[in-house]
Amino acid sequence: MSVMQPAERRRLQSRADARRAILDATEALLVEDGYEAFSMRRLADRCGYTAPTIYHHFGDKQHLIDALLDERCQGLVRTLRRVHQSEDLVENLRAFSGAFVRFGLRNPTHYALLSQPRDPGLPVPPAAEEARVLMEAPLHGLAAAGRLTADQEMVGQSLWAFLHGFILLRTTRTDVEWRKDGLDVGIDAFLTGFVREEASR
Repeated sequence: MSVMQPAERRRLQSRADARRAILDATEALLVEDGYEAFSMRRLADRCGYTAPTIYHHFGDKQHLIDALLDERCQGLVRTLRRVHQSEDLVENLRAFSGAFVRFGLRNPTHYALLSQPRDPGLPVPPAAEEARVLMEAPLHGLAAAGRLTADQEMVGQSLWAFLHGFILLRTTRTDVEWRKDGLDVGIDAFLTGFVREEASR
């Protein structure tokens, strides 16, 4: 087994430090000004690395942004994977919803980045797709069991709108004294409206 030489370790560390600085500066600019105002020139000014260096590490603007989105989504995926799942699909949906909100409240900058508008023609970062699949799994099961009061797409969009709005209001309107039980009450109301009781066997 070969031992990495000090020079090689320094080179790898320097590369990792550069990627980290570029990604952090990219996130800051996207959150502050949005996708449309983002440019590699502004990024170079912000992170201190030249445009050729940025291109060397990430290829182009879209690959850079996708790398950042995928990295941030991995944090959400890890949060969702830790959710305990049972045979009760309603409780699974409740647990995933709570985990999603907690991630957004604890990581407001990351969540703001993930909420930026995206060109629908671009491929979805793998971690974002995995997070979507995890979140939608209980809904698929409830739809298959005939327990949803509306079509699955409508229910899914309504849930997303509620969770997204809850996170944004709690993180931006810090002047409001929010009720601590607001999330639980809201999810209960959602489930009451969109999910039928399981038929007795």
